Amino acid sequence: MEGGMPPSGMPDVPVQVPIDNPNADTEWNDILRKHGIIPEKPKDPEPLIQEALMEAQQRAYQNRLEDKDLDELAALEDDEDEAFLESYRQKRMAEINALAKASKFGSVYPLQKVDFTREVTEASNSAYVFVLLASSTDSHVESRVLSEIWPQLAQKYGDVKFCSIRADMCIEGYPERNCPTVLIYRDGDIRRQIVTLRELQGVRTRLENLESVLVEVGAVKEGDPRVRRRYEDEDEGQDVRRQLNGSSRRKDHDDNDDDDWD
Repeated sequence: MEGGMPPSGMPDVPVQVPIDNPNADTEWNDILRKHGIIPEKPKDPEPLIQEALMEAQQRAYQNRLEDKDLDELAALEDDEDEAFLESYRQKRMAEINALAKASKFGSVYPLQKVDFTREVTEASNSAYVFVLLASSTDSHVESRVLSEIWPQLAQKYGDVKFCSIRADMCIEGYPERNCPTVLIYRDGDIRRQIVTLRELQGVRTRLENLESVLVEVGAVKEGDPRVRRRYEDEDEGQDVRRQLNGSSRRKDHDDNDDDDWD
């Protein structure tokens, strides 16, 4: 057809559809959505959020005993279903037995260079091995800090092998400025190196700082009761210290008040 006119004789131009609010619940908008003229109305996210919150609350309730030890479970006998408690008791006992079975070390192993391959590299095929390269001088403060923490870690985490050797006996000419150095081995490879205590807490490094490293590298599982118990004991100790400090301040205040009346 000449002139490009459609059979109806009307020009072929886009039809402008009046839309006041494309998200409004109107019959007109329903017709437009049906024909794909306007997009489907976005779904209200609130029901999904409410459902997710309810699922999270349900999981939290179901797992409410997940971090409880045997003593804590015993204290809940009057509040929880006995069969439910018993399942967690069995789970805790299995965890304790597994840790006891895996705890085959329990002390710091002093190394000689000739034994390094056997005691560290090969041993790391069956367990994590932490090697402390300490300073040769007793006056090296950071080395002394780790030398005091090392036996505590070894005793607490008997499933991890803790070794110690003088840095210059392990690596000839090893610089003092790099002491102490911690080498973490697993499956025959070095998984992590910690050179000096700069990335921890320096001379204020404590056992829990190294426990965090144990968790980070996978030597200790997240949520291990040995780690959690330590933090809880420290929190309780801090509460007691705060109470004692508060009592001391109140006593000093009372004594000062008495002095005012003298």
